[in-house]
Amino acid sequence: MQAPEIEMKFVVHDISAFRTKVSELGLRLETERTFESNTLYDTPDRDLRAKTQVLRLRRYGERCVLTHKRVPDGGSDDAKYKTRIETETAVEDCSAVAEIFEQLGLTAAFSYEKFRTEWADPEGGHLVLDETPIGIYAELEGPPDWIDRTAEKLGVEAEDCSTASYGTLFLEWKERNGSEATHLTFDEIKSAARFVHT
Repeated sequence: MQAPEIEMKFVVHDISAFRTKVSELGLRLETERTFESNTLYDTPDRDLRAKTQVLRLRRYGERCVLTHKRVPDGGSDDAKYKTRIETETAVEDCSAVAEIFEQLGLTAAFSYEKFRTEWADPEGGHLVLDETPIGIYAELEGPPDWIDRTAEKLGVEAEDCSTASYGTLFLEWKERNGSEATHLTFDEIKSAARFVHT
């Protein structure tokens, strides 16, 4: 059985201060700041969403990755951490996979973009910094005790922590801002903001 992915997301208020703290932790930089585009696929009736499952096609720099996520058998999220069973594989051609999905009756339900930087810890933990169109977030992924220790070293406040997906954060942002955007992409958020202010 696959080990679950355990993670916690938090808001980054000062990206320069955050990067300084990360450098002091001695984490190994795995990926420089790289543009990432994600598309979630589902049936027209959103059957996967109803089952708390995600089917994601990700373009990350020159890489293309297909991921399926689901809630572990017999349990959902701890209030503090997000836990999912993740099955992931690299694919050669994102466009070909997207075409296969469409021919099978799946639709591109939601798209989101960000610039991601990744670090790794020899103890097995993983840290990412995500610069999204609606704010800057970081994620700690690994054993809960590592997440807690690293969050403390980074000075993360409890009120800044979340287990929400980017889809949920986007919906919350839309409600707060009265935005008509349907996808979390840089162009759409910028266009929606212009529309709101005119």
